[in-house]
Amino acid sequence: MEVERKDLFIASIQRVLSGDTAEFQDPASILGSEIEQVRRPTDVDIHPRDSAFRRDFENSDLSLITLTRNRNRELQEAFFFSPINGFISDPYNVKEGHFGVDVVAKTNEPGKCIADGTVSLSDWTQDGGYVLMIQHGGNLISVYKHNAELYKKLGTFVNAGEIISIVGNSGEMTNGPHLHFELWYNGNSLNPEEFVTF
Repeated sequence: MEVERKDLFIASIQRVLSGDTAEFQDPASILGSEIEQVRRPTDVDIHPRDSAFRRDFENSDLSLITLTRNRNRELQEAFFFSPINGFISDPYNVKEGHFGVDVVAKTNEPGKCIADGTVSLSDWTQDGGYVLMIQHGGNLISVYKHNAELYKKLGTFVNAGEIISIVGNSGEMTNGPHLHFELWYNGNSLNPEEFVTF
């Protein structure tokens, strides 16, 4: 029934796109009687044994809810140095494509590494200017953009709290001296304010 409904919907869209709207029929109205006959199970229909099983599973370590809740637990317990002291002018906002925070600082302020790691990128990019990317243990990556100067080269081991750059105003996506700082864990961006104090 689902396939028939989708086929009717696609056929209706094709007719509309070709300009034939005279015989347009809503797929839901065509299959209305059949759709009404399909009854989905509700919470009332679920056997108490199934509810108990569901509750036990959701509280177990295998549950997606638990995995999401505990995803960053080891990071919450870690201590990270502040890359720079300042105030946040533009917060983390994934919906707007801003995967880090912008921290306003004085000109020529030194930027520091948040934790021990190895430099995986030390280069110039068009939008980010001078960029440093550091790979830390446990699939954690920190990114430092818009620097005026970089002190570390690709492959260099860096200690936590070590000066790695001078904050600046390089790149096209900047409007004053600041550090754009990002945290990535297992390929997902994180809100740096949840882990680092600025």
